[in-house]
Amino acid sequence: MKRNWWKEAVVYQIYPRSFMDSNGDGIGDLKGITSRLDYLKELGIDVIWLSPVYQSPNDDNGYDISDYQAIMEEFGTMEDFDEMLSQAHSRGLKIVMDLVVNHTSDEHRWFVESRKSEENPYHDYYIWREGKNGNQPPNNWGSCFGGSAWQYDESRQMYYLHLFSKKQPDLNWDNPRVRQEVFDMMRWWCEKGIDGFRMDVISMISKTEEMPDGEVHGLYGDFGPYCVHGPNVHRYLREMNEQVLSKYDIMTVGETSGVTVEQAKLYAGEDAHELNMVFQFEHVDVHGKYGKWTDEKMPLSTLKETLSRWQTQLYGKAWNSLFWDNHDQPRVVSRFGNDSPAFREVSAKMLATCLHMMQGTPYIFQGEELGMTNYPFAGPEEFRDIESINAYREWCESKKVSHEEFWPCMLFTSRDNARTPVQWDDSTNAGFTEGTPWIPVNPNYKDINARAELEDPDSVFHYYQKLIALRKQYPLIVYGKYELLMAEDENLFVYTRELDGQKLLTVCNFSEQEQEFVIPEEFRNGECLICNLSNDYSREACVLKPYEAFVLLSS
Repeated sequence: MKRNWWKEAVVYQIYPRSFMDSNGDGIGDLKGITSRLDYLKELGIDVIWLSPVYQSPNDDNGYDISDYQAIMEEFGTMEDFDEMLSQAHSRGLKIVMDLVVNHTSDEHRWFVESRKSEENPYHDYYIWREGKNGNQPPNNWGSCFGGSAWQYDESRQMYYLHLFSKKQPDLNWDNPRVRQEVFDMMRWWCEKGIDGFRMDVISMISKTEEMPDGEVHGLYGDFGPYCVHGPNVHRYLREMNEQVLSKYDIMTVGETSGVTVEQAKLYAGEDAHELNMVFQFEHVDVHGKYGKWTDEKMPLSTLKETLSRWQTQLYGKAWNSLFWDNHDQPRVVSRFGNDSPAFREVSAKMLATCLHMMQGTPYIFQGEELGMTNYPFAGPEEFRDIESINAYREWCESKKVSHEEFWPCMLFTSRDNARTPVQWDDSTNAGFTEGTPWIPVNPNYKDINARAELEDPDSVFHYYQKLIALRKQYPLIVYGKYELLMAEDENLFVYTRELDGQKLLTVCNFSEQEQEFVIPEEFRNGECLICNLSNDYSREACVLKPYEAFVLLSS
């Protein structure tokens, strides 16, 4: 197996809007990030993945970009970016940019030109179609954010495709000029000195030429078969790799919703010449009667099967990304753990143990290292996320589902759970801002905050710090072969890792009940590398306390 720096790195995702505000306007910014780099260095991470900081009207919190080579005014200036990059590099921290090139903002100059006329040089930078039956959209596709995936434009008198917000028109990647514009922009950032790209919905950049109606789910048809893993996606990514990515020592990860193990090998195979790794979402996709909006938890056996399949079937063939949280997911301790005061800390540590001992590059989302929890939203008026706002409107207003029935699903699943400000201390607004925060601060910040955890050697923060240090100490944790034990058990997640004669055992109790476990003989006199509760792991029979986790190195 090839060894690379990005395989051995630990990544920390910053959602700039909610990380740290330096000027009191209630919005996190680049100077705020720079002010907290020492904190990240102390945690021990290697790479910062920065959610979009480009110029944007903010219809989708920066994922609608109007200028790829300018900084959003709320976040600061390009000089602020350059200073942050310089300060990060001086601490040995790398910066990976979020690359959003499936779509732009409708305020991007390319789209401003494209909508003017069919004679305009930019007319085919986006995907335009005639309506059908006079005034109907070209097909029945629904967008990811609710409503039709087509928007009628009066100036062109045609419809344009937007798989997300109507202010996020999809780029036409079949146009070689579009691809060249994107590659030129990427090259510009690489020359500036950034260390890689996380590529937003990159599996959607190629669409089929035919765009028939999709199978109806809810109010609209499914665009997936025609827009995800499309006919030219691998050709375009190989072209990107050849022209840009292969020229620099950078890290690349593609967000590829719905990807299978076999497809992941095409995107991120050791010799695929496309990307270093992909994000897959199988382990966090739980669908109920309202689609993604559910308050159901995934059965542990299903979670184990999913994660283990990716561990074993990519081994030696492609690289895994390991994550629980990101800006699109609710908080892991509320989702897979237990966020009650009695079990929050211990379950947060257990979940961290489970993930960080696996094979792949781990990603930590801001606040995860503190055990931050979901926010207790009082009503839909507190949401800021366009997906959550539209979903509530669609289900409760269009489909007439009662608030009482739908609200628990919104509380459990909304992306805004991840977007509340980082809780730095117990002062006003958790030390995030001296102004009014753009989204409410979780009221539990008095008990859950970075200052308190830095002072407590037994905190979630220091536990993450130790997990990161262990990964740097033992190549076994990075490169070792994975094997799942006790696959059908609905309470315990147990697996081994093996490399060059060394073997590791990870045991995690996902329940709030005690669980009996027989420690395999080869580990009984082994070294306990980390544990979240005190116990005797030298005995044959061990009783695990609620949410207990430990890792043993064979003797």
